[in-house]
Amino acid sequence: MIIKTFVQVFRELNKQKLRTLLTLFGIFWGTTAVILLLTFGDAVAAHSSKTMHGMGESICIIWAGRTSISYGGFPKGRGLSFYKEDAKYLKEQVPLIGDISPQYSRQVPVNVKSKKQNFSINAVWPEFKEMRNMVPRAGSRFLNPIDMEKRRRVVFIGNEVEKTMFGEEDAVGQLMYINGTPFTVIGVIIEKEQDGSYNGRDKDAIFMVTSTYLSIFGDRYVDNLVVRAEDVNKTEQMKTAIVAAMAKKYRFSEEDTQALPIWDTTEADQFLNILFTGFSTFLGIVGVMTLIVGGIGIANIMYVIVEERTSEIGVKRAIGAKKRVILTQYLVETFIIAAVGSITGFLFSVLLIWGINMAPIEEFIGVLILNPTIAIITIVIISIITFIAGWGPAKRASNMDPVVAINN
Repeated sequence: MIIKTFVQVFRELNKQKLRTLLTLFGIFWGTTAVILLLTFGDAVAAHSSKTMHGMGESICIIWAGRTSISYGGFPKGRGLSFYKEDAKYLKEQVPLIGDISPQYSRQVPVNVKSKKQNFSINAVWPEFKEMRNMVPRAGSRFLNPIDMEKRRRVVFIGNEVEKTMFGEEDAVGQLMYINGTPFTVIGVIIEKEQDGSYNGRDKDAIFMVTSTYLSIFGDRYVDNLVVRAEDVNKTEQMKTAIVAAMAKKYRFSEEDTQALPIWDTTEADQFLNILFTGFSTFLGIVGVMTLIVGGIGIANIMYVIVEERTSEIGVKRAIGAKKRVILTQYLVETFIIAAVGSITGFLFSVLLIWGINMAPIEEFIGVLILNPTIAIITIVIISIITFIAGWGPAKRASNMDPVVAINN
């Protein structure tokens, strides 16, 4: 029965070659458009998120600013400073804080054998690793609590620092002299994409624990604090609590936004989510509209087929064929037409995705990956459009009066 239906469908379509090709192309291109556009949207969104999170995942960077409101007998314009105790103070006062690290920074000369160059030195706590996505290369590690406790002279370096100072050699285990003091390299960051920065790119920096840094350089003030909420959804409440705690300690107004500038990277996440949701929705609508055009083509060609087979339908009805049999037959024929167009469109999409990934454009749009959800959504949309397109002609065929149909 199935083979007979296929033969009959292709026989009828062969009579309308141009109309058939245009209809199949509509479904083919609609399928390609939906899959390719949504896959492209997903890739761009993932790539943007990846490069943005190169600086850190849902973190807040806090600086000591200058008051802009007179408060508690102090005039406005008073400069504030962070001290090494402030990170522990905030951790105790604000339970919403998940991770926190002070950060000291300075430019110092670095020597490796005969090579000498200035680099940015950053002194941090071990928690800095997770907050800032500092992933060590295989065979190396980041700073740990024991390094802090024992004030070890060890450093974690950026991949560009390794390339500049060690060339093709593996830097792990080797010595580098920072401001004349020997340090052992214990880790190298893997190469990562990083769009955002507040203190230079990680690939060009050197990191050591704060205890060792303070024993050598003795900085009085912390440059900034890096904080992440235990629950990302409560970041806003965490920021409010941090401002309240610091306002209490340093006596400034909680409403003074300039006293404690905070860069909340979760706001950028929220913006990107809204932006790319809208972008993907727009691309999806464009693809669906193309499929609807293909659906109109299917309805058109099915009406033509029904018109040409009116006498045949009349004979079938006259010898006892039930309405639902006629209805099912024409719906099956409609789905066969849609299946040919959608399958070829899907295969073409896969081929296009493979071809695009072969081109050197990964750093601009990321890697295109066909999401199974996109494929399922496309199949559902095509099925709905095909059913709607085929229902009219199929219903008309099943409702024909046998006598009238035979005489046509």
